[in-house]
Parts: sequence; C-alpha cells; structure tokens
Amino acid sequence: MADYNECKFEQELCEALAASGWRYSKNDDGYDQALALYPADALAWLSETQPDELGKLIKHSDSSAAQEKARTALMQRLAKSLDQPLAQGGGTLSVLRKGFKDGAAKFEMCQFKPADTLNSTTLDRYSKVRLRVMRQVHYSTKNRNSLDLVFFVNGLPVATLELKTDFTQNVEDAKIQYKKDRDPKGEPLLTFGHRALVHFAVSNEEVYMTTKLAGDSTYFLPFNKGDDGRAGNPINPEGSKTAYLWETVFQKDNWLQILGRFMHLSIENPIDPVTGEQSKRESLLFPRYHQWESVSKLIDSAKAEGPGHKYLIQHSAGSGKTNSIAWTAHQLSTLHGEDGKKVFDSVIVVTDRTILDDQLSSAIQQIDHKTGVVAAIDNKQGSKSTALADALSANKPIIVVTMQTFPFILGQIQESSAAKGKNFAIIADEAHSSQTGNTASTLKKVLSDEDWKSLQDGGEIDVEDLLAAEMANRADPGNISFFAYTATPKAKTMELFGRVGESGKPEPFHVYTMQQAIEEGFILDVLQNYTPYKLAFKLTHNGQDYDSEGLQVAQNAALKELMYWVRLHPTNIASKVSIIIEHFRENVAWRLDGKAKAMVVTGSRKEAVRYKLAFDNYIKQHGYADVKAMVAFSGEVEDLENSPAPFNEANMNPDLRGRKLAEAFKTEEFQVMLVANKFQTGFDQPLLASMYVDKKLSGVTAVQTLSRLNRTARGKDTTFVLDFVNDPNEILEAFEPYFRDARLSDVTDPNLVHDIANKLDHSGIYDQSEVEAVAKAFVEKRGNSKLSASLAQAKDRFWKKYEGAERANNRLELDRLDDFRKSLDAFTKTYDFLSQLYNYGDTDLEKKAIFCRLLAKEVRNTRRNEAIDLSSVELTKLGFKKNDTVSLNLTGDKAELKPLTDVGSGKPHDPLMASLREAIEKMNTLFDGEFTPGDYEVLVNAVTTKAAEDEKIKKQATSGNTLEQFLESPDLKTVLLTALLTSSDNLKAMGDEVLGDDQKLSRLVKIIGTVLHARMAS
Repeated sequence: MADYNECKFEQELCEALAASGWRYSKNDDGYDQALALYPADALAWLSETQPDELGKLIKHSDSSAAQEKARTALMQRLAKSLDQPLAQGGGTLSVLRKGFKDGAAKFEMCQFKPADTLNSTTLDRYSKVRLRVMRQVHYSTKNRNSLDLVFFVNGLPVATLELKTDFTQNVEDAKIQYKKDRDPKGEPLLTFGHRALVHFAVSNEEVYMTTKLAGDSTYFLPFNKGDDGRAGNPINPEGSKTAYLWETVFQKDNWLQILGRFMHLSIENPIDPVTGEQSKRESLLFPRYHQWESVSKLIDSAKAEGPGHKYLIQHSAGSGKTNSIAWTAHQLSTLHGEDGKKVFDSVIVVTDRTILDDQLSSAIQQIDHKTGVVAAIDNKQGSKSTALADALSANKPIIVVTMQTFPFILGQIQESSAAKGKNFAIIADEAHSSQTGNTASTLKKVLSDEDWKSLQDGGEIDVEDLLAAEMANRADPGNISFFAYTATPKAKTMELFGRVGESGKPEPFHVYTMQQAIEEGFILDVLQNYTPYKLAFKLTHNGQDYDSEGLQVAQNAALKELMYWVRLHPTNIASKVSIIIEHFRENVAWRLDGKAKAMVVTGSRKEAVRYKLAFDNYIKQHGYADVKAMVAFSGEVEDLENSPAPFNEANMNPDLRGRKLAEAFKTEEFQVMLVANKFQTGFDQPLLASMYVDKKLSGVTAVQTLSRLNRTARGKDTTFVLDFVNDPNEILEAFEPYFRDARLSDVTDPNLVHDIANKLDHSGIYDQSEVEAVAKAFVEKRGNSKLSASLAQAKDRFWKKYEGAERANNRLELDRLDDFRKSLDAFTKTYDFLSQLYNYGDTDLEKKAIFCRLLAKEVRNTRRNEAIDLSSVELTKLGFKKNDTVSLNLTGDKAELKPLTDVGSGKPHDPLMASLREAIEKMNTLFDGEFTPGDYEVLVNAVTTKAAEDEKIKKQATSGNTLEQFLESPDLKTVLLTALLTSSDNLKAMGDEVLGDDQKLSRLVKIIGTVLHARMAS
C-alpha cells in the first residue's frame, strides 16, 4: 500500500510540475520562516533581470560579508513591503505587479506575459520568471507544523496546498486541517494577502480553495471542473480526477495569467441581510474553475477569430457572472492579435448592474495601474450622445451602458464617424430592466403577443429579446463581436449566438449548469417545497352557469374576461390573501432570525392593487404587527370600484418616504412584496424565502420568476412556493431545459419564410406590383401620403372581402381572413429572425417584409372581441383545495428547447361563440364523466346540423332574439332530443338519461343552446 499514500501522491504531483518547467524543492531547505520567503529565487530573479538596480545596493567591490548583509537587508525590505496594508499597496499581489523600492533602487518582482510579442526584452524577462514548488514546508516559528506544498513566484509564496489521497482520506480532511491546524495568527505565510494568496485543499477526486484562512470560519469554494453538468470532476483515464490542477492550471502561462489578470482585491462595506450590521470586508477574488476556463477560452477564441463573431455563455445564477463579465471585459480591452494590433478598439458592456462600473474600475487599476479606463454612459437623453461620441473618439477601452441606452449605442457604433473603421466587442449581461420608449417598441418585433402585453403592463426587458430585436434591425456587422451571458437562453438566442457543435445544432460556447450551482451550494433548489392550490368556483351570467374548469381553459375573449372578473373578485383575492398571510406567519416569517421575506406574483397591475388593499385590510382586521407589504407596479391603475383617483406606487406605499422600493424592501420594515411584472425577474434579494404565485407562468418566465428565491443567505436552507394557478408538471417542464446545458431539439427550417410567403401570395389580397410599389415608396422615403396610396388597393381589397363575409355570415371566409392577418405578422417576425442566420440573397423577400409589416397595421382586428357586460355576473361559489406539497425533482434528461415551427397557419377562435371546450366540460359534469369529450363534441355537431335543417330554429336564432329568448323556444328542445335519439349509441344513451330528468334536460338545453345561438346568430 506504500504506493498509495499521501507521500507518493505529493511526489507524483511535484514531478509533473518539474517536467513542465517548475523548480522542485523536495524539502524546505532555504525557506526563511521569519520572512516567509525563498530568498535564493528572489535574489536570482533580481540579478538576472535587474542587475543595475541590484548593483545600487549590493556592490561587487564590497566584501562577501558586506554583500551578504546587503542581501539580508534587501530581503527584509521586501518582506516589509509585503507586510504593508493591502489597501495601501502591500501584499504579494501588489508587489508582484508593482514591485517595491529600497533606497534609490526600484525593483520589479515579476514579469507577466505581455499582450503582444513585439518587445523582445519583455519576452526575455518573462522567460526568466521562476516558479517553484516546495514540499513539506515548516512554515511556523512556533511549532513544527508543515504544509504539504507551497508554490512560489520569484521567491514570493503565492499558494499553499494540503493534499489527501482518497485511499486514506478525502478533501474534507484537507479542509478540516486548514481550519483546525493552520492558524494564521502570527504566521506570515498564512496571513491574508500578505504572502500566500490562495490555499488549496486537494484529493484525487476534488479541489477546493480559499483566499483567507480564518479558523472554523474559513470558507472554501469548489475549484472543480464539473462532471457532465454536475458537481465534481469527470473520470480521468490517465490519472487522478484532479490532475487538471497541476497539468493545466499550474502550467506557467495559465498560473501567471491568473495572478496577473484575474486576482484582485475587493473592498466592500456590506450590510448583513440577516443581522443588519455593516462591516468592512477585504477579499481577494480568485476565479472559480468555470470562470477561469470560460474567460480564457473566450479570449483565446477572440484572438484567433478576430471581430465579427458571437459567443453564448450559459452560466447559471450563482456562477459569479458579474466577476466573469468584469474579467472578460478587461482582457478583451487589452487583447492583441498576432500582428500586435488591438483586436477591439472598445469593449461595450450592456448591463443594469451599477456595481459593475466600480468593480471594473477597481480591478483594472490594480491589474494595469490605470485610471479612466471605464466610461459609463447614463440614460439621460441630453448627455449620452456627446458622452458616447467622446468615449468612442478617445478609444475608451471599456464603455458601460444601460439596456435602455443600448439601441442608441449600437446605432452609433455602426453609423457615427467616431466609430468608423473601428472594431468593438459587446458584452450583454443577463439583466432585466423596466421597459421604456424606443426600446420597448423595438422589442415588439420579436416578442410574442403575450410577452408584449406583459411588457406593456409594466414588465421588464429581457436582454436576449433586446439583442434579437436590434440585430433584426441591422445587418450582421463584421466589426462587432457579441458575448451574450445568460442563465436561461431561449431557442432564438441559441440559434442567434450558439455555435454548431457535435450535435449539428447550435450550442452554448461555455456552460455552468443550474445543477452544478445547486450541488455546489451557490443557489438553492426552489422546487423542493412546491404546493399547488386548485381554485373551484361557479358563477352565473344572464341566467347561464359557468364553472372554474370551463373558464380557466377558455380561448374566447369574452369568456376570458369573465375569468379575469373572477380573478379580481374581492372574495377570491381575500381568500388567497388569508392563505398567504397565515402561511407566511406560520412557516416563513420566523426564519433567518425573523428577517425572511416573501414575494406575491400577481397576474396584472389591477390585481396587484387589489391584493395590496386586501393585504392591508386583513392585517388591520387581525391586528398583525409582524407583516407589512409593499406593492410594485408601473404607471397608474384606475380602479373606480375602490377609488375615484388612480393608484400608483407612491400613494399605495406611503411609508417609502422617498426610498426606492428595492432599498426599502431590504429593511426590517417590510416583509412581503406584491408585484405585477416588476421585480419578477432580475431582482436579487437573498432573504426571499417564499413565493406565492397567482399568475400563469410558462417557459423561461417561470424559471426566471421562481429563481428569485434561489439566492443563498446565512441560515437559508429552505424555500416555499405556493401556486394558485400553475400545474406543477408544467413548471417542472419549464425548468428542465436549464437544469443542465440548454439544447435545441432542432434548428429552424429556413424554408419557413418561403412557405409563409407562398401562402400570402395566394391569398388574393395583393399582387406583386403592389409589393414593389410599397417597398419602393418606403425605401425612397417618398412620404406618408405616397406610402398610404401604395397600400390602398390591398387594404381596400381586404376590408371589402371582410365586410362581405360578415354580411353573408361566412365563417369560413372570416377565419381565412383572420389567418391572413396572423400570417402577415408571422412572415415579418420569421424573416427578421431567419435573415440573421441565413443569407437568402433574395431582394423580393426583403420587399415583402416591408410590405407585410406596413399592411399588417392597416388590417388590424379592431371590431371583434367586443367586451362582455359584466354587470349581471354573480359569483355563487368559491373555494381552494390545497394539494400535497411536492418536490419537483429535476433531471435535465431529454429536455430541449423548441425552435420556430410552422407559423401563421393557426385558426382564430370565434369570439362570438361560447367555448366548445367549456360546453364539453359542463356536459362532463352533467353526466358525471360517463361519456367522453369526443361524445360531447359529436353531440354539439349533431344538434347544429339538425338545427340548420329546421327553418323555425334558424329564424329564431337569426331574427334578433336574445339568448334568453332563444333558450325558451320549445323547438330547441325538440331538435336536441331528435339529435340524441336518432344518432349514435352514445347519443341515444345520453337521451335515455335526460328523458326521465327534466332538470338535467333543461341544463343540457341551456349548454347546447348557448353554443347553437352563438353559431347561428353571428
């Protein structure tokens, strides 16, 4: 077993380093415990690279004793420089980068790899950097404790390592050893930042690291590669799973890159979210493995490929994206090609994270000793134009802009004289921001109708949609590279920014999965305590009964309005508020030392207003002093049933006292935030421990919304989701694609554009000469009148057909014309998207896109879907059933994002008829589920056919009779019974059941008659 012990492992590791150019000390001979230096290497470095400066202190004419004394004094001076406060330029990192002074001499202690290869002197100095690994270092002057390995750069210790072989111990033993037996007090080598910069706990299986030893409070971060999307490391057929550490990370170029281009000191004054105490915190930022790997690969690829390329980085929440973006931006801003020229004149970072400005500036000042590298362009319309022009003209290395400013920025760097002939890198931070002005209108091109409605109702911009919209507006630029960071890429983002991989489909450039982040403890799994509630209700409207099942699946606009009425009903909201507040007080409020918080996600701004009124009322009635809610929504909301004046955030949150909502929510004054779109995405509050969902969520929106809960905080190990609307299986399905790496099921067929164009061309609404005329007028900017005249014939032709179909009650023709409308939008959106992926080389398609976009505005549906009269609606029954709390277990297996499929071919739902699906649900309840939905659909069709043959029925339905009058017709019952008794066996069976039950027969007549009246009367 001797070959399997820790000693042998140490030897193998060190010999591998020696083979790659490291100097190897088998013991600690020559190590100075008091100074915590290896003086021989430090002096050799100075002698080889700066002999003239060294000669100022150590003269060749002096005696050996005098020279030795001078060397000792020099090393003491070096140690004293290292011992200076970190914020004042002391510590290993600062001395390696800036050097130190001794009298008249100034010394550089390291040469990092230069950005280009033009300076041979610099390259020669880089080749002389001394890397050393030393075994069994007795670091202490107080005892005989030793560290397994210490790593030096030019005699300065930069890292330590405790090694455990999994044959006898594991990585946890190494971590415990650091915590229990490596007390940094009084030990120069272990003092934070002043000698060793990072400490590794390593086994055959795993690697962890920390930059600060603090006894039992020491916090280790994983430094593992990840194993197929999971935590840990993959099997290495050639050796230990952790061999990448010494074979790759400690390779000279990589190791010095980390020390020279990644590590930096961060000084913060954080407020503990649990205790509320403010403190000063100095931390040394050392990249986690995925951060180092992703940034390094991006830089290498950008150098090899030059500008004009796209990179998609799928990094989960908890991945440290802010730091990754900062490192990427800085290294791109100094990147040089093989010809020695800068690859990018400026790097533009699109983000709403204000912390990034300061973080970038601080890091760059430490790494490059430069100020003024970062320029931030604010969103003030009057100043941004000048500020941007100045930044571009001055070749500012890094320009930080907001999402709202980005469309303006992109236009400037493609069109302004200040940017002519220059190359740019654009880094898009996954961020969300309130929609404004031109940004929102640009987004309309790429958003679904549902997403657009949400955005207009106070929703937030998704950077992926913004990028897609802007790229759809402009030709693919050859002077701009895009670097898109996101945790939840959409299918269109994958196709726009992904790179074709082994699957033959676009894939992310680099991935750090949600699964790995959860398993490594950087975020929480928010689906482990998921409690769905089922709403059951009944209401009447004009004598007709409706129930929850029918309305919740209704497609008809009028019936949707009834469902919205139910959602806003005071009884409904008050019932949910009661459940929410009592659950919060019993299960959540006491957590995190009584500082846990919750979010309530409502379906609309008006619902948010009524939730706040109900919340305040319930708290007042029950005398609760431990729960207080704020509400967040955009603009103003009119709700005359509750106030003659409109509601807004200011008058609904009187206790804000000028504070921003997010800042006020951090305090102990507020425990619950009620939201309508706002703060639903991109909001980071670690104390959020529970979410109450009263809004339909799907796809990436579900993931982004529930992920507000996943942030970690001290003592936070449990989250709760109570859902009043969504199916747990659908929520699980939404999360699955993002648990591992996002994958496309297929790529969008480029021929979709041709298919929709062909369908439009055969509509009979326009001819090619009209397309040509409209496109010419648009391109030549002939003015509004000329453009309107060019569209007039197609517009007139459409409306004549439409009005004729309405007069003739031609449902088939009306459906066809509604489908034409949809196809116009479908063509433009599909063409805008696919033309970024494929070069069609077809000017006719571009002309048709102009024509369709303009014609769509002229043939909008403005007359159908009339509002339903809600004055006679009554809620007769309402209740909630709590289902079992479940753990929705993610696997990531076979979960794929769907690309664009055949679009523009859907049929519009008839807004003048009651939902067939609703009628089927009612019949299913009437017959206690004895028959199938197919049977009920056959019944509706059979009755419709019989009624169409009956002149009396036709006259009663089409002569202006109301629904109530029509339902009273005895002829209706006769037609229904005839259909039941003269058709299939199942219909006869239904007839037999209702013949002996007048009440059941009356209900069936009402259900079928409602459908029949809507069909025949419209």
